[in-house]
Amino acid sequence: MKANRLRWFLLFLLVGTVFQLSAQQSEADRKLLADVRAKAEKGDAQSQYELGVALSFGALGVAKDAVAAVSWYRKAAEQNLAAAQYNLGVCYEQGKAATKNEAAAVVWYRKAAEQNLAAAQYNLGVCYYRGRGVIKDEVEAVKWVRKAAEQNHASAQNGLGLCYSNGEGVAKDTAEAVRWYRKAADQNFPRAQNNLGLCYAAGRGLLKDEIEAVRWLRKAADQNDPDGQYNLATCYLKGEGVARNQMEAVKWFHKAAEQNDPDAQFNLGGLYASGEGVVKDEPVAVNWFRKAAEQNHASAQFNMGQCYLTGRGVAKNEVEAAKWFRKAAQQDCAFAQRSLGVLYANGQGVPKDEVEAAKWIRKAAEQNDSRAQCDLGVCYAYGNGVVRNYVEAYKWGLLASVKGNVTAKELVALLEERMSPEQVAEAKESAHKFKAPKAAAQGRSDMSSQGIMETRPAFSGTGFSISEDGYIITSDHVVQDRLQVRVLTEGGISSARVVKIDAANDLALLKVEGKCTPLPVIASYVVKLGSTVATVGFPNIGLQGFAPKLAKGEIAALSGAQDDPRYFQISVPVQPGNSGGALVDERGNVVGVVAAKLNVAAAVATSGALPENVNYAVKSSLLLSFLESVPEVAAKLKEPSAKDRKFEDVVKSAEQAAVLVLVY
Repeated sequence: MKANRLRWFLLFLLVGTVFQLSAQQSEADRKLLADVRAKAEKGDAQSQYELGVALSFGALGVAKDAVAAVSWYRKAAEQNLAAAQYNLGVCYEQGKAATKNEAAAVVWYRKAAEQNLAAAQYNLGVCYYRGRGVIKDEVEAVKWVRKAAEQNHASAQNGLGLCYSNGEGVAKDTAEAVRWYRKAADQNFPRAQNNLGLCYAAGRGLLKDEIEAVRWLRKAADQNDPDGQYNLATCYLKGEGVARNQMEAVKWFHKAAEQNDPDAQFNLGGLYASGEGVVKDEPVAVNWFRKAAEQNHASAQFNMGQCYLTGRGVAKNEVEAAKWFRKAAQQDCAFAQRSLGVLYANGQGVPKDEVEAAKWIRKAAEQNDSRAQCDLGVCYAYGNGVVRNYVEAYKWGLLASVKGNVTAKELVALLEERMSPEQVAEAKESAHKFKAPKAAAQGRSDMSSQGIMETRPAFSGTGFSISEDGYIITSDHVVQDRLQVRVLTEGGISSARVVKIDAANDLALLKVEGKCTPLPVIASYVVKLGSTVATVGFPNIGLQGFAPKLAKGEIAALSGAQDDPRYFQISVPVQPGNSGGALVDERGNVVGVVAAKLNVAAAVATSGALPENVNYAVKSSLLLSFLESVPEVAAKLKEPSAKDRKFEDVVKSAEQAAVLVLVY
């Protein structure tokens, strides 16, 4: 979901209450206008203000005249009429019939605010918050916004809630943020309803309640608030607080996207590309990606580059691909930086330039992108775009290899044959000192796809909960040699602690704070050849997005490659990113942990044919043995399910237990 965004809006002109706005001039209007004008010309401040309003909006049948309106506002403002002072401030702020002058706007807002006009107090607070017309001062901003909020001004109440939520101008206090959001939400203010819904969804400042979250998000969405619509769509997509319904998700993403919300446009494009909740339509997907990309949405720009490069949904055009990759790369999108580097290396869409290729690949590598690190290692090994340097080549290859990059492992092995022990030691020391970009702050954060990708994970996989108090299983190769591990659970993104690993059997036990929905684990000896199994995971998040994906198949063999008894061979169509996911039987019991795909190159070399859906899972009996070494965890395992269940219920349980593992 979209995290609370500090969105401040200056209020517009106050409208006089003596008359209604109408372009039709009746006899009554003519008489009223004549009366107001006569009084205004005699110096009556209220009439001067009302005449200014009539001229601003074309009320009482008079033609709009912004210049004349400002003149009358000024006459009334100079007589200390607060409403006129406020409107004159708005005219200066927006440059309406007066030269835009933010400092002058602040002067008039302050005069009206000191007379306790709530709208002026709020706008003055916004000016201090933004540093417009006055030196930026968040403490002073909070002072004025609070004055307006205490007068029941809904925008100010929401703004004050944002300040408490983010700790800007006041000590961070999520419970106090909730209190102010609720005051504004109870006045039917949509942005506050959205923010209150987010607090319920994440359990910030109150007890987590996804149903209540959806109730408030729906109120905001029904009032056409794009954030509320986007977040409600996310709830439907994930099945949080409502039954999972991809068609409803598409509907609400559409509403937000049509209001030009770039995140909604990007997600809608992803759904059209994958055919989730809507008929698959790649040209339509490209259309939505383009709309988001044109608003500088980096992930959408990367996707546009991919579409042009592969010809998906649009005519293949490598020049256009390079253009969009460059836009995303300049926003530090590591995927795009590597892709642009590859285009330069191959001379696709741009003149071939190995130096430029190495430059962009380095940018991605320094963001901990494992493929780019491998590519940079190759550049140094062969002197492509850089001076040949085996130590640097080994360093980058090693950094990529510890994340499971097979090509990098081969590169490191090759280099070791050519390097002295001293060079290898130097390279290892350099790799050890490599500092990956700092991940986002610990705790819950933005759960949108763009928000997650902006934390720049180097590697991702899947895990699943085995206890209610936050113990999670994944594959060792997903988290090995990690600097930081974080997981995306139902409660948000949280830091994870690696409790124990079993490298021999590719298992890892993680711990996060908070409650989880666990799966039961049973011994794998009960599993029969041909049994139906399934997994829910997060494959290829950079391309397929962050919604959990179901894959279903059968137990194809009771042993793995070369008859390895530790594994099942499965026909489940898994992809990179599925590693560490739970393999469940038809009752929802864990019978294995998704581990690996058959090495395609090795299979082709051996058999001369491409393998299809040949994948492996570590048997659950090994998992149970692993957990026995951690008695406090083993004692918390859920009782196995002995009853037949609907497949949809099994999938729901697996989805609730599945977590996205992010490694930095």
